[in-house]
Amino acid sequence: MLNQVILFLPELFFLFMALVLFGLTVASGEPKPRRDYHTALVLSAIGAVITLGSIGAEGHLFFKAYRLDLFSQLFKCFLGFGLFLVICISSKLDGIAERHHPEFYLFLTTSTLGMMLLVSAVELITLFVALELSSYSLYILVPMRKGSDHDSEAGIKFFFIGAMASATMLFGMSYIYGVCHTTYLAEIMTTLPQLIHTPGAVVGMVLTLCGLFFKLAVFPFHNWAPDVYEGGANQVVAFVATVSKMAGMAILIRLVALTGGDSTYLMNVLIILAIVGMTLGNLVAIKQKDFKRLLAYSSIAHAGYVLLGILSMSEIGYASVIYYALAYLILNVACFMVLVTMSEKGQNVKIDDFSGLYKRAPLLAVTLLLGVFGLAGLPPTGGFTGKFLIFIAAIEKGYLWLVIFAMVNVTISLYYYIGVVKAAYLNPPAEGSEPIRISIPLRLLNYALIIVILWLGLYPSTLFDQAKIAAEAVLAVL
Repeated sequence: MLNQVILFLPELFFLFMALVLFGLTVASGEPKPRRDYHTALVLSAIGAVITLGSIGAEGHLFFKAYRLDLFSQLFKCFLGFGLFLVICISSKLDGIAERHHPEFYLFLTTSTLGMMLLVSAVELITLFVALELSSYSLYILVPMRKGSDHDSEAGIKFFFIGAMASATMLFGMSYIYGVCHTTYLAEIMTTLPQLIHTPGAVVGMVLTLCGLFFKLAVFPFHNWAPDVYEGGANQVVAFVATVSKMAGMAILIRLVALTGGDSTYLMNVLIILAIVGMTLGNLVAIKQKDFKRLLAYSSIAHAGYVLLGILSMSEIGYASVIYYALAYLILNVACFMVLVTMSEKGQNVKIDDFSGLYKRAPLLAVTLLLGVFGLAGLPPTGGFTGKFLIFIAAIEKGYLWLVIFAMVNVTISLYYYIGVVKAAYLNPPAEGSEPIRISIPLRLLNYALIIVILWLGLYPSTLFDQAKIAAEAVLAVL
């Protein structure tokens, strides 16, 4: 019994954190935003340390519906640190009413808990319940923004598209169950590769993956992203753009691995979605003036790059996606940290608002430079190394033409990413603009993000070796 509690310790701690934050939501008296922030910050820091300490945990729980291996524990570590980073940039939570700050931290925590359950779920019903727990918390967070005309519209659109994606996913799972006569992924993995050429198996897999495509904003499930990014509070969008994508990548790897890599139909579907997603995301991002909408369309393009590693259906391909997941998390947090710091009252930031940033806040300008160059895939950032590893995996599988197409899209993306850097470094500051004051904790966070971005780009071997071991656990019998 004690051993099972230790295996389940990260999830139990985040459940405890959610209960503490729930207590703050029902506390009477005047709102205390500093108390709420410091409570969430300390608890999330402890949670991040616990997830790091549980990386080596292995075993099964709940009648083998829940598996702990290096793959799941590595992603839990990403999720725990991602939540901590998002809370770090939430000290100035101007976009949400003070009385709702405890709810903000509560639903961040419950969503993270759902994602932790999701990455360890190896049974279809367990997987679906965990996905819904993480998703419904986000549906509540998006409309919480105050003083915005777009928050309610974005929240409603997010909810309805998400509900449709969940229904489609559940319908697909019913097909998989009908074909394989089981809901356990370990048993599906031994049966599905022999049946993957049948119409029922193909339709079941594609429909099931639709729910995950929604979380990653893969075309054609991307319509929610631009409106949600623009309408949600900056810190909420930072969470949606970073932490929620981690869980989507993890479970997408685990489900695609079930096919054994022999489904021509599924690979063709992934190829089409990758091509259209990369092209659409990059072309539409060019004309964006709002920085968050630019990042939204950028995320659609990045989902296409992720599919390149997924459709490789190999150990190197899955390992490259794991590596890219962490790089994408850090790069987006860096960009959103700059955005949140510049947003004085929680309002959206236009690209022109970065004008003269190198004079107003040189440290923020460097962080923004590395963040957008990393998303563009330029060396020596982690974004370059992540894309390089994904492209190598795709080439090894014979997708050289697809990699060339992806590199053309990377070149297109340089146009709008360089536009952000141009505004920050070449445009003069606006009249009346003052230097941006940066607190000591925020300075330390800037330095930490800069170091990690460069470390991921220059010294990838340590993390990538762990990612390969984690990928082996997925390719082995679940």
